[in-house]
Amino acid sequence: MNLMYEKQIKVTEDHIDQNNHVNNVQYVHWVEEAAAEHWDLLKQQTEYVNDAWMLLDHHIRYKKQVYLGDIITVRTYPLTPEGAKQPRKVEFYCNDELVVDSSTLWILFDPETKKIKRLENDWLEKFFN
Repeated sequence: MNLMYEKQIKVTEDHIDQNNHVNNVQYVHWVEEAAAEHWDLLKQQTEYVNDAWMLLDHHIRYKKQVYLGDIITVRTYPLTPEGAKQPRKVEFYCNDELVVDSSTLWILFDPETKKIKRLENDWLEKFFN
């Protein structure tokens, strides 16, 4: 199993700001959206089906502007866990060029109890067995 999730987005007027390029806040929205969509595909194969991820920290680097009508390829994948924190990369490509690079940290929690779940360091490896 591949732990990478990929999707394409066509840039519309709703994504554009007053400078006629994709609004920086839009990328943060897409980071959360891509991570959620990826989790929805994976969670049934885990013991964490009813748990949810919360964004704890994010760093985003804007390398190049993207404009109306451009097609963006979004790629996201989890990295090696760091204790209770789960790092994730979200990369945005336009014409096969990296235009935005995001590194995020997430925590998994039980929505009922509001308690954080501590994941096993090898929990991602279970997807390959």
